Amino acid sequence: MSELRSERLVEEVREKYGRIAKGEDGGCCGPAAGCATEEAVSQGLGYSAKQLAEIPAEANLGLGCGAPLGFLALQTGETVLDLGSGGGIDALLAARQVGPEGRVIGVDMTPAMLERARANAARAGAANVEFREGRLEALPVEDGSRCAVTSNCVINLVPDKARVFAEVARVLRPGGRLVVSDIVLDGPLPESVASDVFAYVGCVSGAMERRPYFALLADAGLTEIEVLRDVDYLAASSQTEPAWLAELVARTKVDLAEVSGRVRSITYRARKPAAAERCCDSTCCA
Repeated sequence: MSELRSERLVEEVREKYGRIAKGEDGGCCGPAAGCATEEAVSQGLGYSAKQLAEIPAEANLGLGCGAPLGFLALQTGETVLDLGSGGGIDALLAARQVGPEGRVIGVDMTPAMLERARANAARAGAANVEFREGRLEALPVEDGSRCAVTSNCVINLVPDKARVFAEVARVLRPGGRLVVSDIVLDGPLPESVASDVFAYVGCVSGAMERRPYFALLADAGLTEIEVLRDVDYLAASSQTEPAWLAELVARTKVDLAEVSGRVRSITYRARKPAAAERCCDSTCCA
């Protein structure tokens, strides 16, 4: 992909999510008009009603393709980074789990999303969370400063995924861990879908095939990769987002049978190895 096309796609994503943050558009990975509510979508992804009740309703935009925080097993006092923090749902839940002794940073490139997330943090009285503007390819976070990193259906939207994983490895402490929900492919997409901008901001055509995706993780030095959840994304979308799926079919003329089972919503974990000569504190190491 050329650098010019990559930057155009980044701008499309920023504009789309800016409209979502302002309530001017439905989510590409969340409910559209006539579809499931944000709460129903999030519960379908794995968030509990109790979790959703613990944070401002405005933090839940019904975006995402999983519930990665449930697998992160956060402990009091840990430091956490949320990649593509959106309205703040995962960052605010993480802030509750790590307590006042811990710290959470959410990073997002969309000013309207950051404004919304900061307002939600104020509503929640979450003094141990902050939201920083930045790209995932150049995280505004210090080297070796995070015990844990999470992200929900965002890395597929970044053209340079190798850079994202290199940045994750940079900011994690030795022994630190990563739990991510994202979209991967088990087979190529038809050209009409692969080249469609609507499919890109809809978390489909920006996805990589599974094997090279995990190879990039390994190349960045992240190990112990384990898939924890693996579902058919388009099949799930037919239940929660029929209007979005219908528009995708109308735009691309794709036969859904042709791509059945190829677009996968996965949640996985990985770890940055603990260096032999030094390790993070006991809250981060296994």
